[in-house]
This record gives sequence, structure tokens and C-alpha cells, in this order.
Amino acid sequence: MSRAALRVEIISSLSEIGEKDWDSCACPEAETGRALDPFTTHRFLKALEDSGSVGSGTGWEPYYLTAYQDDMAIGCAPMYLKMHSQGEYIFDHNWAHAYEQAGRRYYPKLQLAVPFTPATGRRFLVRPEHRALATSALIQAVQQFAQNNKLSSAHITFCTAEEAAQGAEEGLLHRVTQQFHWHNKSYPDFEAFLGDLSSRKRKNIRKERARAQAFGGDIHVFTGDQLRPEHWDAFWRFYQDTGARKWGRPYLTRAFFDLAQERLQDDIALVMAERENSYIAGALNFIGRDALFGRYWGTTEDHPCLHFETCYYQAIDFAISQGLTRVEAGAQGEHKLARGYLPVQTHSLHWLAEPSFQQAVKQYLDAEKRAICEDIEILTSYGPFRKPTVEELE
Repeated sequence: MSRAALRVEIISSLSEIGEKDWDSCACPEAETGRALDPFTTHRFLKALEDSGSVGSGTGWEPYYLTAYQDDMAIGCAPMYLKMHSQGEYIFDHNWAHAYEQAGRRYYPKLQLAVPFTPATGRRFLVRPEHRALATSALIQAVQQFAQNNKLSSAHITFCTAEEAAQGAEEGLLHRVTQQFHWHNKSYPDFEAFLGDLSSRKRKNIRKERARAQAFGGDIHVFTGDQLRPEHWDAFWRFYQDTGARKWGRPYLTRAFFDLAQERLQDDIALVMAERENSYIAGALNFIGRDALFGRYWGTTEDHPCLHFETCYYQAIDFAISQGLTRVEAGAQGEHKLARGYLPVQTHSLHWLAEPSFQQAVKQYLDAEKRAICEDIEILTSYGPFRKPTVEELE
């Protein structure tokens, strides 16, 4: 198949490409079940766009890449022109400061990512039979777009390890960071998971769950047609409070949650704590084929351990009940380690227009990778899981 027959186009709205064409590249596995994750699906990205969560005035201007072989879509990528570094979770603020101290403009920059979503997944969305050719064409298109528009840099964040390896082969810088994920060892229930922990950690989690349950109400998990508009009214209050404290303003608009009710019901597991006929706390999760992705949490009341219960333990319960292999609990948080979430590597790719700056960042990333790998090894050794007995090893 010749490269000459392949063309890459850039569109500014997902209205310009059909859902079937986009999803045939983004999630071909969904023809036989769930997508690996919902975040690169047409319905999710279009909800961000239609709700005004991305677009004019947000600092996330869409420029979606689309690759065609003749008239068939064989690849695509969610790409955004960024006016800041917010909502990315792969932090480059120091790079921006250094670049501007040298008298250059760091913003705008280019970002291949799912906005506000630190979940690993494919960023170069290609049909399996065209993987190598289409991925290479999209990588080149990213760099070409950045060069043509005299941008400082391009960043592909939370890509897969395989994409990171290919990108590095094609000259992009590979960055390694870390998150904390819970892994399901085919546990039949939560108690079986606790049985894998050391005695002290097991007792601590039981105490935390008991303290959380003492808030005086009930905890529900809503998904599919169980979700109601009133759930989103309550969750919006939680989300606004958390967003105002963490980011200054919420990333998602209120309209996004209305569209989630309409378009994303089957992708969502919403944990809600109810007391005296009023919802007081909640955690929003998205469901993938093999994983549950924790995204947002908020509360209007302060209750001991309710955060741990709604965000981490309810997520584990749900994953076990649905036969999911892991829970990805979002960015940062070494406090997750004591609750059964272990450190794992996450990956991103970076291109910088200035060669000397690219070389300086490469040296930094090499040192950072060594430190991250050492940190993961140390943290894993201090994890909550009990050491096997001699009899078990035999």
C-alpha cells in the first residue's frame, strides 16, 4: 500500500466526520462489545465540543487529524491548540517558564490528548490493518502542523507504551510518569481482595469503610438508565466546589453533564452518597472494556473517609462485580498505595521546535525516567500486599 495514496486532513469539528467513520478508527473493538475506553469515541469528544467544554475561549481549540486511504478513514487523532497547560496532568509548566525566560513564546502549543482526562489510551487512532502506515503518517502530520504554524511544541499525552516506542523511533521525546492503579486478581468479592493484604492494611481499610458508612446515609451506584437528571444537578454542585478549589474554575460546563445523561449513560458509573433524601457527595467513573476510570469527586459535607469510600472502595467493588481487570484512579496520589492501588508507568511523547531546547529537555527526561522507575520499585516494595509464606511459594 503506497504512502502516496494516503492523505491527512485537519477538521475543526467532529460534525465534519461521521460517528461511524471516526469510531471505526477510534474503537474498532466496539463492534463486538465495549470500547477499550470511551474517551476517544466520537460521542465523548463531541459532547466536550457541543457543551462548550472545549472550543473558543477555553484554551482548547480543536483541530482533529483524519487520515484517508482513497475515501476510507483509516486513522484519526484528537488534537488541540493550547493556550495554557491546564487540564493535561502531564506537567510542563517549568518548560514553559524556561522557554519564555529565553525570550521565546511557549504558547500556543499543540496537544494530542483527551481534554481533562489522565487515562492511558491510544492517541493515534488507526484501523488495525493500517496501524504502522497510518500511525507514522499521523505522527508526521502533528510535527508538520506545528512547524507550519510556528508553534513551540507538540505533546502526545497518556499514549500507550506501544505508541511511545514508535514515536521515540521517529524522533519524538519519550516521557515516563506514574499513576496508581488497582488490579483485579479474579477476586470473587471485596473480602477476597482484603485477604491479599497485610493484616495491618486490611484492618485499616475495614476501619475506613466503617467510618465512611457512619455518615448517616446510603451509597448508591447508578449506571445506564438508572441515571437521572437530578443526579447530575447534585453532582454539578460537587464538581463546581472541587473545580473551584483545585483549578480556579471547573473544566467541564454544566451542559456536558446534560449531554452525558443523553449520550454517555452506558459509559458511566456514578457513585452517590445520599443522606436524608439529599445527595451530599459523589464520584464519577467511566467504564471501559477492561477497566473502570475514576475521574471526578466532590462533596458538600465533610465526613471522615467518605472520599476513600466513594472514590476507591466503591470503584473496587464495582470492578469486581463487573469482572473488570483494573481501576485507574486518575492522576497523582501516593495515598492510594495504602488502599491497594500500585504505581504503574504512564507515557507521553514530545516534540520541541528549538533543537537546543529539545536536547535540554531530553537530558531532563532521561534523568526523570530513572527517578520514576526507582520510585515505582520502592513504592511497590512498600505496598499493602502481604508477603507470601514459604508454603505458598512452594
